[in-house]
Amino acid sequence: MTHVSLNDAPAATSSRPEAIANTAPKSRSANQPALIEARGLHTYYGESHILHGVDLTLHSGETLSLLGRNGMGKTTTLKSILGYVPPRSGEVRMEGVSVIRQRPWQIVRKGIGYVPEGRGIFRGVSVREHLIMVARQGIDGRCEWTYERVLDTFPRLRERIDHDGALLSGGEQQMLSIGRALMTNPRIMILDEATEGLAPLIRQEIWQIIRTIKETGIASIVVDKNIDNLLDIADRHLLLVKGSVVFEGTGDELKAQSGLLETHLGVG
Repeated sequence: MTHVSLNDAPAATSSRPEAIANTAPKSRSANQPALIEARGLHTYYGESHILHGVDLTLHSGETLSLLGRNGMGKTTTLKSILGYVPPRSGEVRMEGVSVIRQRPWQIVRKGIGYVPEGRGIFRGVSVREHLIMVARQGIDGRCEWTYERVLDTFPRLRERIDHDGALLSGGEQQMLSIGRALMTNPRIMILDEATEGLAPLIRQEIWQIIRTIKETGIASIVVDKNIDNLLDIADRHLLLVKGSVVFEGTGDELKAQSGLLETHLGVG
């Protein structure tokens, strides 16, 4: 299979209320380093070679999707970038500075909100505590995502504010995981299996929230099985097959290669 390398799409823009217009992404300069740039990632679990030279770039204000069937290396790519599963070779840079030898907490402190597969909700910790314990300004001093704004965005969490987070429904836990990440005022959101296992109505709510995140200028990497929504919302897409990138480009460019969609994603 041939890796199709295509020019990056320009950062997406969107009309939005004036109150949040100041959070819109600035236009990229040709010399402006990417928020995240991963090159040649080779990652192993024990002796199992999972990633085979993966390249990934995320620019300011951009939404990037990772596509691929189960077991193709999407979650491993995210964990390699975040330092949870350090690659044996390759490089990860944030705004041109290497983070390859840093610990996960040091990497996310550079402005990443992480919504892991499985949601990462703590038993015995209330919804309020999940949100308050991580609250902080962004690394640039911004604090648009306040406690009240998160609760306004997720009314269900306000209704369950004193409940044990681990006892919420799956959809409510996903809202809590996203809200918790937003409380860190990130400039990058990484969402792994954003709507996995959720009821259709809850999935619609989560996709609308992902749109809201995009409209506020936060860059995102999104993994999900809903190809139609990913093609609609993301600016660029990476398709992984057995730990290798076989396509990189825009949604229109991917749709034009129907064979890739049908062969690797089961989409006709």
